Amino acid sequence: MPEHIPDRSGEFDGRTVLVTGAAQGIGAAVAELLATLGARVAATDRAQDGIDALAAQWNRRRAKKPEGERSTGRLEPYVMDVTDRPSVERTVARAERELGPVDVLVNVAGILRTGPATELSAEDWSDTFAVNTGGVLHVSQTVAPRMAERGNGCIITVGSNAAGIPRTGMAAYAASKAAAVMFTKCLGLELARSGVRCNVVAPGSTDTAMQRALWTDSGAEQRVIDGDPATYRTGIPLGRIAAPEDIADAVAFLASDRARHITMQELCVDGGATLR
Repeated sequence: MPEHIPDRSGEFDGRTVLVTGAAQGIGAAVAELLATLGARVAATDRAQDGIDALAAQWNRRRAKKPEGERSTGRLEPYVMDVTDRPSVERTVARAERELGPVDVLVNVAGILRTGPATELSAEDWSDTFAVNTGGVLHVSQTVAPRMAERGNGCIITVGSNAAGIPRTGMAAYAASKAAAVMFTKCLGLELARSGVRCNVVAPGSTDTAMQRALWTDSGAEQRVIDGDPATYRTGIPLGRIAAPEDIADAVAFLASDRARHITMQELCVDGGATLR
């Protein structure tokens, strides 16, 4: 390995991580990366098939590596609905019994309902907030007191750059993410004295199923990169759509001891799209 690249293997040895929305996309990338870095990962989602497939895939990859190169981490699937408080409480309690006290929580679960702000149905609005904001509330409120009692821990909420910039057709999503971001920062302020850090990773356009659902033709990806004046949207200065692994790397940094003095911050990972 080149000298300027630190060896991160084993960085999360002995730590238990709970990831929501782990069946696909960013959540799956986060769960796989942290398990590869040595964590015991509770990969949670309401989609049983998705998290089972993720765990099987990770175990196959691990088995193919030579004995001396295998990660000490684990990736175990847990069915959990973040909108259902009893489901969250049961799952967190079970994960802690089976894997150990949760050291890192990564809130990734999210949904997207699009449409003009004046035409959004009450159902779309409430469903979006139930997952994107209520889910962060339920899981964080369940995990945070346990962390505070132990005097350490880290909570990371995966938000969106849409939380800080108006987007046409995305009022419910942007508003729900903005609420989740501010909740996480307020939680971080209240928990700081207990040694628990709370931060936000804000992705821009990322190559996930959610993003691809917005693409209606073969030129859609390039239009995202170039920008669209008709919708008041800037392009991506770095000239590429993010991969889920780009977001996972940012999460891993904020969850690590390398970020031990960082809390209540929002790390934007969008290739410069928000021009911050």
